[in-house]
Amino acid sequence: MLVSPIAFGGNVFGWTIDESESFKILDAFVDSGFNFIDTADSYSKWAPGNHGGESEIIISKWLRKSGKRKDVIIATKFGVDLGDGKRGLSSAYMKKAVEASLKRLGTDYIDLYQSHIDEPETPVEETMTSFSELIKEGKVRYIGASNFSAQRLMSSNDFARSNNMPPYVCLQPLYNLYDREPFETEYSKLIKEESLGVIPYYSLASGFLTGKYRSEQDLIKSARGESVRKYLTLRGYKILSAMDDIAREQNAALSQIALAWLLSRQLVTAPIASATNLGQLAEILKATSISLTPDQLEKLDNASNYSNPGH
Repeated sequence: MLVSPIAFGGNVFGWTIDESESFKILDAFVDSGFNFIDTADSYSKWAPGNHGGESEIIISKWLRKSGKRKDVIIATKFGVDLGDGKRGLSSAYMKKAVEASLKRLGTDYIDLYQSHIDEPETPVEETMTSFSELIKEGKVRYIGASNFSAQRLMSSNDFARSNNMPPYVCLQPLYNLYDREPFETEYSKLIKEESLGVIPYYSLASGFLTGKYRSEQDLIKSARGESVRKYLTLRGYKILSAMDDIAREQNAALSQIALAWLLSRQLVTAPIASATNLGQLAEILKATSISLTPDQLEKLDNASNYSNPGH
């Protein structure tokens, strides 16, 4: 099964939207022809009263109610500190973490199981061997990595291949019109060499690229507003200005322009994007039908230039 060109980010489930609203959004997402859902065992631990696993549990209830397990590709992650020593990429912890995720998701297999964050003290040999065992057991189909250095990713795959084990097939990096430099300077060469899939997170820069936040006064508009402060820079405003122009030309929302730019990048497989209501969902899904012109792409590239931001 091929993944859809946009992955739905399950970090909002159990945080900014409740179970019933989550069901409506998942129904609409799949009914629109999309199938890729990304979550993690840590979602949404940061919300008051939560402990982690809330997103997986909501997805499980929706899968049971909809009967659509075979129609979707479920990606989840492990490794982030959940408290009580539940963290890391060791073999012992991975075995516990995968069983916990399978139970919460109410499924007997995970389509894409990802290392959420690197743990340098755990040798890649141990992590990749454990992943291989999970794949042999049928509990996991494919594996991916997020928040890894290019060097650790390469070392992991070199070890896997030399020992006839499945390698990581994708990277989940921070990548959007504003946050371009780390991916383009550190990872792009490796992505090409390894033929890795790329599923960027924060595709809309925590909402900044929707145009919703244009001043410090706007930061109080949502629960995640404070995380947008770092984007309120001269370069950030240049990006928004270019997006405003192109949005008018395309008769599209800024979020659609941001996603269309990512979709135009040759190395990107499926950006991850979230929505908290059906209107937002319809908006981001329409991004897949927008074709930016060469002039528009050049304008966005120039405005978001990180090597010479004053240009």
